Amino acid sequence: MIPHGEMLLRIGVGAALGGIIGYERDRHGRPVGLRTHLIVAMAAATFMVVSSQFVYFQHYAKEDLVAVDSSRIAASVVTGVGFLAGGTILRQGLNVQGLTTAAGLWLVTAIGLSSGAGMFVESAVVTGMGVVALTVLRRFEDKNDKLVRRRISVTLGEDAQDIAAVVEALTKLGAKVADVEYEKRLDDEKKRMVATLDVEFADNVTVPQLIEAVETVRGVRRVVVQQSV
Repeated sequence: MIPHGEMLLRIGVGAALGGIIGYERDRHGRPVGLRTHLIVAMAAATFMVVSSQFVYFQHYAKEDLVAVDSSRIAASVVTGVGFLAGGTILRQGLNVQGLTTAAGLWLVTAIGLSSGAGMFVESAVVTGMGVVALTVLRRFEDKNDKLVRRRISVTLGEDAQDIAAVVEALTKLGAKVADVEYEKRLDDEKKRMVATLDVEFADNVTVPQLIEAVETVRGVRRVVVQQSV
C-alpha cells in the first residue's frame, strides 16, 4: 500500500495537469473550460487511486479467498466519461460543434488515470502534447479567435419584410450569416415566421448592436441572441 501523502499527490498532479488543458479551452471561450477539465481529471485520478489501493483498506486476511479485479473501476471511468463528452457535441445548422472539447475531456481523463497510477512523467508529457495540439496545430485550421459566433432567432410578423432584409442589416454591421433555418406554423392565425441565423462577427461588435440592427427591419416582433458553442 502506498502512503496517503502519495495518493493525494497523484490526485493533485492529475487535477493540475487537467486544469492546464481546461485553461486553454477557457482562453478560446469554450463553455467547458478550466473547472470542468480540472474536475474530470481529478475525478479520474481519484478513481484510479481507489481502483489500485482500495483492496488494502478492506482488511482481508491471508486465508480469505477473495479475487479482486483492480482494473474494473478504471475501465468504467473511460465508459462513463463518454456520456459527459457526448453532451458537449452539438449540431448547429450544417456544422457540428464541440468535438475538440469532447476530445479534450477524454484526454484529461487519460491524464488523470495515468497520474493516479503514479505515471507522472507520462502524464506531464501527454499534457504538453495536448497543449501543442490545441494551440500550435490550431493555426493550421480555419480558426479565427477574433470572431464571435452567435445564434439569432428572429420572429417576423405577417407585415414583415423578407428575411433577406435581416441578413442585409447584419451584413452592414460587418457580420457574416453562416446558415439560416426557417420555421412557420401554418395553423397560426398571426402567420408569424421564425428564422434562426448562425452569425459570425468581429469581437468588437456588441450584442446590443446586433439587436439594434435587427430591430430596424420592418415587421420584426422578437429577437433572441444565444451564444454558440
